[in-house]
Amino acid sequence: MVAQRSPRPMSVDEWRELERTSHDIKHEYIDGQVYAMSGGSLAHSRIGLNVCIALEGALAAAGKPCYVYNSDAAARLSPKRYTYPDALVTCDERDQPTPDKTEVQFPHTIVEVLSESTEVYDRGKKFGLYRACPHIQEYVLIDTKYQAIEVYRRTSQIWTYQAYGPGDEVELTNIGVRLPIAALYRNAGVPEITDDLEGEV
Repeated sequence: MVAQRSPRPMSVDEWRELERTSHDIKHEYIDGQVYAMSGGSLAHSRIGLNVCIALEGALAAAGKPCYVYNSDAAARLSPKRYTYPDALVTCDERDQPTPDKTEVQFPHTIVEVLSESTEVYDRGKKFGLYRACPHIQEYVLIDTKYQAIEVYRRTSQIWTYQAYGPGDEVELTNIGVRLPIAALYRNAGVPEITDDLEGEV
């Protein structure tokens, strides 16, 4: 998704009122600044849907009492930071869905589908925001140029990194599930490898 910054700072209450009345555009809230989120490509949309479906099925099969939410749910990173990940998992019973809840208070696993306009932000500042949230244990980045997925995991001292490619199963150790990469890219029109990468082999 593409982010566009608002011209003036807002309070959290003003942001919540904006979200309540704005039906077409979602806005992320970071330290008083509001960023309008515009739509992404069809591949981006399809991958986000696939991720939610795969997570829901894997968690149900494993008997995990967790909840999967798509990009309609805001993730509360702190009292002054709220984002809209492409998918997230929470395993806290206080985040179970109700008709009036719009924010996940205890996000556990965050998934962002990369696009050309947001990749630098997702890898840089946004990752920093997620690292600063103590509840988040895993951060997943999914490429849309070719089939490649990266997982960052919080440990007691550092964040670790693991990359996955075609034919792999993406392991999310903190929620105890494995997701076939083929399922995450199903019908998304994303090649296994780009022509540029083939030339480097």
